[in-house]
Amino acid sequence: MLYFVYRVDKPGVHDLRMKTRPAHMEFAETLGDTLYFAGPAMDDDENMIASVWIIEAKDRADAEAITEHDPYEQVGLFESKTIRRFVRTAGTA
Repeated sequence: MLYFVYRVDKPGVHDLRMKTRPAHMEFAETLGDTLYFAGPAMDDDENMIASVWIIEAKDRADAEAITEHDPYEQVGLFESKTIRRFVRTAGTA
């Protein structure tokens, strides 16, 4: 099953995000086919303010377990995290 993961940065953590980004990207690469796609959400000034992932997981608990190992979560970057079941109904693969 696919899950939509939306994690919003805490205010004032841009430097922490940039410092942790290499480890975050390395972690994302280890997920292989589990990570369907991912990228940052941006504000109007082109600053990264959140992370958006679509992941393959057995259930919501599995999706939570996958994301909790992300270095961004390990350093407390996010003020909130939403995980919801996602159904792809349109678009190109």
